[in-house]
Amino acid sequence: MKALWNIIINNHIKTVIVLTLVVNLLIVLLSFLPGYGGELPVWISRLPLVNAILNSFTFMFLFFALIAILKKNITVHKRFIYSAFTTTSLFLISYVTFHFMAESTPYGGTGAIVGFYYFILITHIILAVVIVPLALMSFFTGYKDMRPTHRKWVRWTMPLWLYVSATGVLVYVMISPYYTF
Repeated sequence: MKALWNIIINNHIKTVIVLTLVVNLLIVLLSFLPGYGGELPVWISRLPLVNAILNSFTFMFLFFALIAILKKNITVHKRFIYSAFTTTSLFLISYVTFHFMAESTPYGGTGAIVGFYYFILITHIILAVVIVPLALMSFFTGYKDMRPTHRKWVRWTMPLWLYVSATGVLVYVMISPYYTF
C-alpha cells in the first residue's frame, strides 16, 4: 500500500489528471442515465440531506483550516484539510450513489427566486468541476511541502472550494421542498 501511495505522490500531476477526468466524466455520465425507475429505498432518499451535511462539514473544516494557517499552525491546518478531503470524498460517493439511483428533481419555485436558484446552481456546478483539479493540486503540493507552489494553488482553491461547499448546501435547501420521495 505504501508503494502505491508513493507512486501516486511522486506522479501527482498524472494522478490529478486521471482523478479529475474520472470524477467529472462519471458525474456527466450519470446526468444522462435514467434513474432507478422504482420506489427508492428510504436510505437512498436520505442521501441529499447527507450530502448537504457533508458539504456543511467540508465548509467548516476548510474555514478552520484557513484560520489555522493564518495563525501559522500547520499541524492543525493539515488536520482540517484532511478532514475536508474526507467529507468531500464521502460526499462524492453519496452523490454518485444518489444520482445513479434517482431521477433529477426539477426546481418548482416561481418568480425572482428562480433566477437566483439557477445562478447558484450553475455557478456551483461549473466551480465544482473546476475545484477537483485545484483541490488535488493544492493537496499534493501541500503534502509534498512545496510551499511556494502550494500557496499559488490555494490562493484560488480555498475561496472556490468554500463557495462550492456553501452553495451545495444552499442548492439542497432550495430544491428539497420539491423532492417527490
